[in-house]
Amino acid sequence: MPQPDTYPLHGVRVLDMATVLAAPFSATLCGDMGAEVVKLELPQGNDALRGLAPVHEGHALFWKTANRGKRGISLDVRQPEGRELFLRLIGGFDVLVENFRTGTLDGWGLDLATLHAHNPRLIVLRLTGFGQTGPYARKPGFARIFEAMSGFTHLSGEPGGPPQHMNYPLGDAIAGLFGAFAIATALAERNALPREQQRGVEIDLSATEALLRLLDPLAAEYKFSGVVRERTGSRASYTAPSNVYRTADGAWITLVGSSDPIFVRLCAAMEQPALAADPRFSTNVERTRHHVAIDEIVGAWCAGLPLAAISERLARHDVPFSKVYSIADVMEDPHFRARGALMELQDPQLGAIPAPAVVPRFVGRTAGVPGVGPGTGQDNEAVYGAVGIDADELERLRSLRVI
Repeated sequence: MPQPDTYPLHGVRVLDMATVLAAPFSATLCGDMGAEVVKLELPQGNDALRGLAPVHEGHALFWKTANRGKRGISLDVRQPEGRELFLRLIGGFDVLVENFRTGTLDGWGLDLATLHAHNPRLIVLRLTGFGQTGPYARKPGFARIFEAMSGFTHLSGEPGGPPQHMNYPLGDAIAGLFGAFAIATALAERNALPREQQRGVEIDLSATEALLRLLDPLAAEYKFSGVVRERTGSRASYTAPSNVYRTADGAWITLVGSSDPIFVRLCAAMEQPALAADPRFSTNVERTRHHVAIDEIVGAWCAGLPLAAISERLARHDVPFSKVYSIADVMEDPHFRARGALMELQDPQLGAIPAPAVVPRFVGRTAGVPGVGPGTGQDNEAVYGAVGIDADELERLRSLRVI
């Protein structure tokens, strides 16, 4: 049985040689679940995430938070001695995470057959923009490209206006979630067998397909009704009322009155109970058909009251709603504080750095607080020492810029 303070992936070792965000996020999530994760960088430490905003006093906050909990080594696998050292290392890992363009590792002599010759149990996650096959396999990919090509961005924006991206690389985060899920799935399958029968697998994860996977009914909607779902601002086209509304004191709230019983309670909160019997609004189908009319009514009610009064009435009538939070609101919210939804990573340069806590929680266990993203090669001595590389050899490799 696991100890109270270990998480389910305790004992799993992950080598993360990926760059930027999507695939490294998969490894980070495995680390949150108890895995030991080693971050491999080029000796120059030139991962693009090290220069991505926000940067404070020369320190990249994204790197420190997104790569939290990882040990750090440096290695140039493109050099013959670097490749040899990599293959010595890989025997001690359960998972390899990479996100180079399709065929890149093969070109460096690190094809799957070679990897499995040195570690037959190795699970390899390949996370790319478009997958390992198909005409786009070698195209570069970034979060906004994934979001646009999956159809996700087409849904975001105001009616008649341009499609919009949100101010965060959501495509990377979603792909990273699928990557962590895939790793856990592969580990479950492998570890269910006796050790002598365990074999690693190759996981082909397309970030664009990960975004597409979120849009379950859209293809069916298009085939059977000919409808291409379009932008509707913050209004949902499948339920009503469901929108973002401005209050008299300038706050924004989102509320959901989709089910008929909730709508009845919303009408009571607005002190307009007759609306629930109006044929235009008596069912969700009718409310969706007359969404402009119901939105105008709800919007006018919200515009006439301050946030505090609206919140009191909606809460009293058990109507689902929330103020639209900024990160400042999140950090001050009493529920999040009580839950410990944010934790503080301890950084030698900047001190305490707030970051989201481990999700999900395993009841009866306490997840540890990870360290910040590692410095380039900060754990070279310990990691390479464990495979028999002594200090003199490390210095020689360092002088050759292999590490």
